[in-house]
Amino acid sequence: MSLDIAAPAARRPFARTGRLLLEIWHDRSAAFGLSVIVVILFCAVFAPWVAPYDPGAQDLGARLVPPFWLERGSLAHILGTDHLGRDILSRIIHGSRASLLVAASVVLIAGTFGTIMGLWAGFRGGRTDSVIMRIVDIQVALPALLLILLVISVVGPGIATMIVVLSIANWMVYARLVRSIVLSVRQLEYIEAAEMIGCRPGRVVFSHLLPNLISPLLTLAILEFTNIILAEAALSFLGLGVQPPATSWGLDVANGKDYLFVAWWLVTFPGLCISITVIAINLLANWVRVTTDPQEREKRYARHRAGRRRQAARQPVGGQQ
Repeated sequence: MSLDIAAPAARRPFARTGRLLLEIWHDRSAAFGLSVIVVILFCAVFAPWVAPYDPGAQDLGARLVPPFWLERGSLAHILGTDHLGRDILSRIIHGSRASLLVAASVVLIAGTFGTIMGLWAGFRGGRTDSVIMRIVDIQVALPALLLILLVISVVGPGIATMIVVLSIANWMVYARLVRSIVLSVRQLEYIEAAEMIGCRPGRVVFSHLLPNLISPLLTLAILEFTNIILAEAALSFLGLGVQPPATSWGLDVANGKDYLFVAWWLVTFPGLCISITVIAINLLANWVRVTTDPQEREKRYARHRAGRRRQAARQPVGGQQ
């Protein structure tokens, strides 16, 4: 009897995942975005086995070989080679690791710290709220790019330094969003009722306030993920991010800028990877925003029903043409 009861409960996560995948399949743009992200993540995780060559292996006898479909191209190097004879495809696959690692780390660190500060400011209010928001205003007033360049120039470039600096420069976005939502939800009846019956502040925050933040925070985190990818590419392009012999998409673009009119593929393919990744994440973020927001889901369902009615109205009655 207990096994029969536990079996449906064990199947619930799989059923929920199946429904989400079905919803994504009906949204073509979200399906495209998810497919691209899955491919990129697969290549990043299994880069040593997916990449055909070592990304740092040099072969000066095969330098500046064009992609295989051009004259002098070779199937041995599908996307060509750079000025040191390194395989472009292998460098792109391994470069995805650094770009995704930096973006994921910054979103996690900045999102966690910013959410805590926003919750604290919005829930406590008063002087605590004023102090935290003044710190946010001061940091927002400072030029973020100038601050990042200054700190990295003093401390020294590297992945760890870049993660810390970008986290410091981006936590305010989360703090402002969380504070504004907490201030609006704080006045609702069920929050006041929970406080009146003696719920501890921790229970009010984590059981009643935090669930209201999941949808906007998830959407913001996905969008900020794309911004961090672009920031990492920009810093690596300027020589203040990922350092050789490691590789990233921004560093590959920087290495190929001097050969732009001689070997366009050095810049084009890493740049395309950055653009396609950002587009795919934005498409998925739009679907996540709609799916996790009950009001948006109702609007989407209403549009779907209206479309079904219009389609049924256009069909001939009784099979008459």
